[in-house]
Amino acid sequence: MTGHDQHDEDGYTGPAKLLLGDSELDVEVELRGHFQPIDGYYHWYGRVRADERVSEAAAGKKQPVEIHTPQGKARGELSDPDPWDRYRITGTSTPPFQVPTTLDQVAG
Repeated sequence: MTGHDQHDEDGYTGPAKLLLGDSELDVEVELRGHFQPIDGYYHWYGRVRADERVSEAAAGKKQPVEIHTPQGKARGELSDPDPWDRYRITGTSTPPFQVPTTLDQVAG
């Protein structure tokens, strides 16, 4: 295999607001993403820092969510928690963070 197996990833780490059911929760997230040329979509994903309120609202199940960061907002899905009670969050298309669109933004 060649070096094409690695993705150039964009991302965001910091505070976010998670809209989950009737709850609006202030959380900390670590998000990453990349454009997938095979399907033509941008895929973003990450983890929500362990938070008792998120665990209670999600109840250990997959849930549709909306996430807001200072850089944007997006709809996604919260999935099962890991052993450290951090929920995985994923989405496709426009991410809730800024993505460089020119080489100047990448180098800057």
